[in-house]
Amino acid sequence: MDTTRYHIRMATPADAPVIAHHRRAMFDDIGVSGDTGTMQAAFAEWVKPHLVSGHYLGWMVIDTQAPAETIVGGAGVRIVEWAPMPADPEAHLRPYLLNVYVEPDHRQRGIARALVEAIIAWAHDHQPRVGALTLHASEYGRPLYESLGFIPTNEMRLMIKDKHQHT
Repeated sequence: MDTTRYHIRMATPADAPVIAHHRRAMFDDIGVSGDTGTMQAAFAEWVKPHLVSGHYLGWMVIDTQAPAETIVGGAGVRIVEWAPMPADPEAHLRPYLLNVYVEPDHRQRGIARALVEAIIAWAHDHQPRVGALTLHASEYGRPLYESLGFIPTNEMRLMIKDKHQHT
């Protein structure tokens, strides 16, 4: 990332609409089905108090060559309490990395990598309480995450839709 043009700053509650827009655009770009418009509005309402409480941390990329502060990318972590594990008994926070997004006109410039590297640096600064970063990678993001040392895990999921339905 060209640091003479782009600057990373921490998100504030005022950034909630942009973070929600990025989240919707991310899902739209990868072809996720569902009502992303309703999700965007609900996420904007959800993320604002979580930014205030520190349960969601966001990193925003600013294009310093734009006439006004223009956010061109962002990423975040949702702080999840985690039970101690044998491999890392002191760690009790498991940041979940999400919402990595760069506006199309600013892609292929190392911005997503710089965002994830900033989050990894934050995680290192918060050891031993933070023992691991987790995420769900799209096919587009997987090569970036693997190049930064993320490895596949054996997580499984059951979507809870209706108590009488298990698929």
